[in-house]
Amino acid sequence: MKCPVCRQDSTEQWLTVDTRPYWRCSDCQARFLDPDHLPDRRIEKAEYDQHQNDPGDPGYRQFLQQLLTPLLERIGPGSRGLDYGCGPGPALAYMLEEAGHTMSLFDPIYAPDPGVLDTTYDFVTCTEVVEHFHDPATEFRQLDRLLKPGGWLGVMTRFQTDDDRFAGWHYRRDPTHVVFYRPETFEWLGRHLGWEAECLPPQVVMARKKVKGER
Repeated sequence: MKCPVCRQDSTEQWLTVDTRPYWRCSDCQARFLDPDHLPDRRIEKAEYDQHQNDPGDPGYRQFLQQLLTPLLERIGPGSRGLDYGCGPGPALAYMLEEAGHTMSLFDPIYAPDPGVLDTTYDFVTCTEVVEHFHDPATEFRQLDRLLKPGGWLGVMTRFQTDDDRFAGWHYRRDPTHVVFYRPETFEWLGRHLGWEAECLPPQVVMARKKVKGER
């Protein structure tokens, strides 16, 4: 079994919870659902339609502030960004527009415009998205292609840190969450994709795409 994040063979079958088998990778430290048990698009959409992502919800805006604050500290005024996997209520994009930035949206279900993937951006946001990736290696390469050199990728996903609690973890119980990342996973991605990746526990990653020739 190849790891879907790093494509290495250093994986082992780990545990089964409620008939769902999980694997773990000793190279990038990702944990992931067995590919034979991945949900189909119908199941995914039914789950996503239940999410409450109202841009006017103060609680949700406060939740997104965990990513917004460090991102605004790093990008220049009037930057152009892409909200990748924006979902049915692109609240973060609205908040970034309120801060003076220009936003585009992409989501394979709710905003499936492939044209926005044909350009590059000063920054890309990915909030509560990467845990849904069925092919994260391909998705992260695409995210890298969407960034200008020196651009920023902002990710929100709850870090998996405790194997003993994995079975009962609320994040695992979402049937559309199929890949679980540790800070070491993003460090691996940074080394192999040319990013300066900084993890801000418990669930934020800020990754800067290095300029060509930069170490």
